[in-house]
Amino acid sequence: MPRYTPEQLARRNASVWTKVQGILAPIQFLMFIAGITVTYLYKEGIWIDDFTWITIFVTLKTFMLVLIFVTGGFFELEVFGQFAFVHEFFWEDFGSAIAMIVHIGYFVLFFMGLDESTLISTALLAYLSYLINAAQFVIRLLLEKHNEKKLKQNQAI
Repeated sequence: MPRYTPEQLARRNASVWTKVQGILAPIQFLMFIAGITVTYLYKEGIWIDDFTWITIFVTLKTFMLVLIFVTGGFFELEVFGQFAFVHEFFWEDFGSAIAMIVHIGYFVLFFMGLDESTLISTALLAYLSYLINAAQFVIRLLLEKHNEKKLKQNQAI
């Protein structure tokens, strides 16, 4: 089922926020790869021996997650007329909210003084929540591209 009406598709394609999302999404993915790598290396005692690096990368990843959610809200506002949680993006936005809660939960536990093992588990859970959310976006993007291709083929006939 197509996500966009022809008018919304035109607004999406003309929106600066589409380009911004296209730039931020790969950066966020790189932050995810870096963060999970640092967490793994620290946990296994390989090359990284300072827990501060885990917190730095969770901080960077959280910043990217919030940034992409806010700019995505501007995208939804421009294309659909609502800042966030539009029908067409409800589950992706819901997944983003869950990922933000888990990421922010890391800092709550950090400032509560919980042990490194709990914080490492929370960081890994935060990264997993991002990965599931990112998979939602990628699957929907691929489905939408498929729908657009079918629409172009039908228009050519």
